[in-house]
Amino acid sequence: MSRKIKWGIAGLGKIAHKFAGDLNRVSRAELVAVAASDRKRANAFQKEFGAQKAYDSYEDLYLDPEIEVVYIASLNQNHKAMTIAALKAGKGVLCEKPLGLDPKEIQKMIGIAKKQNCFLMEGLWSRFNPAIQKAKEWIEQGQIGTPKFLYAEFSFFRMNIPHTHRLMDPDKGGGVLRDIGVYPLFLSRFILGMPKKIAAQSLFAITGVEVQTSMILQYENAQAILYCGIANESDNDAKIGGTEGEIILHGGWHNAQSVTLIQSGVAKRVDLPTSGNGFIYQIEEVNDCMDAGKKESELWGHHDAIELSQLVEQVFLKTKK
Repeated sequence: MSRKIKWGIAGLGKIAHKFAGDLNRVSRAELVAVAASDRKRANAFQKEFGAQKAYDSYEDLYLDPEIEVVYIASLNQNHKAMTIAALKAGKGVLCEKPLGLDPKEIQKMIGIAKKQNCFLMEGLWSRFNPAIQKAKEWIEQGQIGTPKFLYAEFSFFRMNIPHTHRLMDPDKGGGVLRDIGVYPLFLSRFILGMPKKIAAQSLFAITGVEVQTSMILQYENAQAILYCGIANESDNDAKIGGTEGEIILHGGWHNAQSVTLIQSGVAKRVDLPTSGNGFIYQIEEVNDCMDAGKKESELWGHHDAIELSQLVEQVFLKTKK
C-alpha cells in the first residue's frame, strides 16, 4: 500500500478551504501544517481541518521538515514568489492556477524546480475532472468524428464587488482572463491543441482590468468560440461538435458532473458526479507523482502550463490593441 503524502497549505482563503476539505477525504494525504500571514486565521484553519500545526509565517511552513508538498492558494500576484520560496526550501509545489502571471514567470519557476530537483505542478483541477476525461475519451475513440467546433464559456455576475477586490484590482493580478479565462482556453487547447490564429475583444472596468472577453481561436480545420466574464449569469455549458456527433459538458462545465454524447439525434448522458469539492482527483495525481518520485505530472506538466499561459498572454495582447 502506498504511503501517505505529507502536505502543507500556504494562503488560507476561500479556495484553500475547499481544497483542505478534499485533502482530508484522501486517505493517502496528511495535512501537516497550514500558514497565513495572520495567526488567528491560521489557528482557525488548523482547528477546522485538523492540521497538526499552524504558522503565521509562510517561510516557517516551507522549512518544516515533515512537509513534502505545499499547496499555494494565495492571490495571483503572489504565486511566483511563494512557489520559488517553497521550491528553494526543497518542497514539492502544487500552485493554484495561474501558475504565474505570464510565461516568463512560469519558465523561471520551472527552472528553479528543475535546479532544486523538486516537483512542480499548476493546480488546474479541470484537467482531472471525470466528465472532461470522458469527453476526451469519446473524441479519441472517434465517437463524434473529426472535431470541428468548440464552444466554452465561464461567466457569472460579479460587477457589484468593490474596486479593491482581487478581480478588479490590477495589482492583485485581476481581470477575468487570468482568473477564469484560463478555463475555456484550457478546454480548447486540451481538445484541439494550439491555435494558428486568435481574435479577441474585451470590455474593461474603470480600474483597467477586463470584465468581459470574447475569443475566436482559428485552427487548421476547426474553430473555437470562447467567452469569460463577470458581467452576466450563464448556464456555463460547453459543447464540442464533430463531423459525426456532438458532446455537451453540462452546467459549470469546468467542474462538470455529467456529459452527453449525441449521435444521429440520439443522446446518451453519463452522470459522473465528483467527490467532495472536485479537488480530489488533482490531489491524487500529485500524491501519485510524489510517491513515484516524479518532478512533474504527465497529465498536466510544465509544458502544458507554459502553453496555457502563452494563450492567455496572446489573448491579453489582442485585447489591448
